Amino acid sequence: MSAKWEKQGTNDGTLTFEIDLPTIKKGMDQAFARVKKNINVPGFRKGHVSRTVFDRMFGEGALYEDALNIVLPDAYDAAVKQAAIAPVDQPKFNVEKMEPENPWVVSAKVTVKPEVTLGDYKGLTVPKQDREVTDKDLDDKLHSLQEEQAELVLKEDGAIEKGDTAVIDYEGSIDGTPFDGGKADNYSLEIGSNSFIPGFEDQLVGHKSGDHVEVKVKFPDDYQAKDLAGKDAVFQVTIHEIKEKQLPDLDDEFAKDVDEDVDTLDELKAKLRDQLKQEKDQKADDAIQESAVNQAVANAKIDDLPDVMIDNEVHNQMDQYLGNLQRQGINPQMYYQLTGTSEADLHKQFEQDAAQRVKTDLVLEAVVKAEDIKPSQEDIDNEIKNLANEYGMKEDDVRKALTADMLKHDIGIKKAIDLIVSSSKEE
Repeated sequence: MSAKWEKQGTNDGTLTFEIDLPTIKKGMDQAFARVKKNINVPGFRKGHVSRTVFDRMFGEGALYEDALNIVLPDAYDAAVKQAAIAPVDQPKFNVEKMEPENPWVVSAKVTVKPEVTLGDYKGLTVPKQDREVTDKDLDDKLHSLQEEQAELVLKEDGAIEKGDTAVIDYEGSIDGTPFDGGKADNYSLEIGSNSFIPGFEDQLVGHKSGDHVEVKVKFPDDYQAKDLAGKDAVFQVTIHEIKEKQLPDLDDEFAKDVDEDVDTLDELKAKLRDQLKQEKDQKADDAIQESAVNQAVANAKIDDLPDVMIDNEVHNQMDQYLGNLQRQGINPQMYYQLTGTSEADLHKQFEQDAAQRVKTDLVLEAVVKAEDIKPSQEDIDNEIKNLANEYGMKEDDVRKALTADMLKHDIGIKKAIDLIVSSSKEE
């Protein structure tokens, strides 16, 4: 096969390639085997006409289109490899020559990955990260655990404060007309949770059980119910009960209630301190990786990104996000209904950082090439094992789902990140 790549723009060009005679013959034979099943010719049972008779009656050119469709995918892939290009979109084919006893010539309009010129990506300076667990960190964690174990106790006297839970009836209206979803009885509302419209909870602070309160609010302009967005509303609220949190004492019994593997508060504190240290280390490692990789991307020079790469990235992220929801039993229609959003809204959400994500992938791929990173079979086997554990799959199923090239690509990217990060310096 001969293949020729002619660049005709920043990321566009024409790939012209030949399909040799043995490949054409193989495609013609397969095309004839498919076509003859539906041909009726006098003197032959249906589907049993000979090739000689077929060619005499219809001409071998009648098979050209089907044969081309059969052989074109593999021929195109081979031409792409020979030309050493990386297409990012479906090509637009054009048949240049299709003559008997001669190789066929096909051209393809192709958009390819932009060229990357690496800048500095090793020895980068990143901000020094805080990895120390302070006494305040531990106290805050213990307090959050107390909050989780807290009991709600009826507040006999006194007014509503932040952190209390009020049991209320409410009914909302706009211009004197009640609206759907604006009414409830005996609703338990934690004051300060910000679960209601901004300003609603604040207007209950200071009121007591038995009080009737008129709450005036404005729905946010981006409120999910479009018919309410940006409108002023009035809620008639009756307060039935006020409950306050009663935190448990910090003692050995509390420790055992929180973690059955410990017997004392001191043991719980030691265990929590270790957990907080792991969390801080992970947060620090993530921050260093983000800073180093972002610098490597910023230092690189990249030609204009093809729009199709950005669009593909957005759709890949959407598919991954919706796929994760699907595994939790939430289909896309249910998600859009629950969030009051649409497919277009989700597309816009993932569109924000799509260009940066594409640039990052391109730079990391360039580092893999520059450093000649080649994952070993052991690397591939370990990656398969890790993916199988992560997604609860059998290793054989992972091997079937992902090609060796896909696995090598992902492993190479991880190794490139490790190289960038390990050579960086904290200051």
